[in-house]
Amino acid sequence: METYLLTTEEKGIRIDKYISDKFPQWSRSQVQSWLKEGNIEVNGEPVKSNYKIAVGDEIEINEPDPVPLNVEAEPMDLDIIYEDSDVLVVNKPRGMVVHPAPGNYSGTLVNGLMYHCKDLSGINGVLRPGIVHRIDKDTSGLLMVAKNDMAHESLVEQLKNKTTKRRYLAIVIGVVPHDKGTIDAPIGRNPEDRQSMVVTDKNSRDAVTHFQVVERFQHHTLVSCELETGRTHQIRVHMKYIGFPIINDPKYGLRKKQDFPIDGQALHAELLGFVHPRTKELVTFQAPLPEDMEACLEQLRKSEK
Repeated sequence: METYLLTTEEKGIRIDKYISDKFPQWSRSQVQSWLKEGNIEVNGEPVKSNYKIAVGDEIEINEPDPVPLNVEAEPMDLDIIYEDSDVLVVNKPRGMVVHPAPGNYSGTLVNGLMYHCKDLSGINGVLRPGIVHRIDKDTSGLLMVAKNDMAHESLVEQLKNKTTKRRYLAIVIGVVPHDKGTIDAPIGRNPEDRQSMVVTDKNSRDAVTHFQVVERFQHHTLVSCELETGRTHQIRVHMKYIGFPIINDPKYGLRKKQDFPIDGQALHAELLGFVHPRTKELVTFQAPLPEDMEACLEQLRKSEK
């Protein structure tokens, strides 16, 4: 068990939000669970998730030791782009879940990683060993994985400091008029649907996406999106917010599925760059568009040019 001590200089922020903002490697739900279990105390007393911090509060966080992982290793044909003793970069296919969750403990990227390499960072606990960040099930592309705690801490710090480079390609509905732009709009849970996110000022976190037009068609646009922050569903929510939802996005797109040869949103994490935790050199990796997105573009080039 590791213990962290904080003295707050802020006030009026919910403690679960404050801690998850300070430690991006811990999800808000994880922090809430620790609060319920009494692993987090303020001024020597346990508090609830909705406790609002005050200036001078002393917060003690007792991070529980990872419990033995009950998720089984499974042989998979993973597309490993790069690997050394500290980090691994994998090109995740569309349709694959990143880490196990209740009711879905097999067939995930973590199951395959556990079979591929026996040494993954345990910082993120039982169900997410080595996972520093994630991409949605129906988004394809590059993910960095930590093989030890030193690498994990370094990569999380880079994400927190917004020094990693993460670029995506998306095919959106509508013709984007501006060649490039920035979407700076906070994202939080949709109060009407807790499974989705929405641009909102309430219980939200800052979210910034930079976009650039790559190719225009009659009724669609291929855009490149670079993340400054990494909120849940960020690009999908932001593109919908400015009126250009991603094609075939089941949650944020059109209600009626469009006739494209792709199962899920046309979104691909094509470029990933970070400072290597050990060598301190900037490394950058790229993954070509998957066949289904290439097929979508070919269809558009034939029908909308």
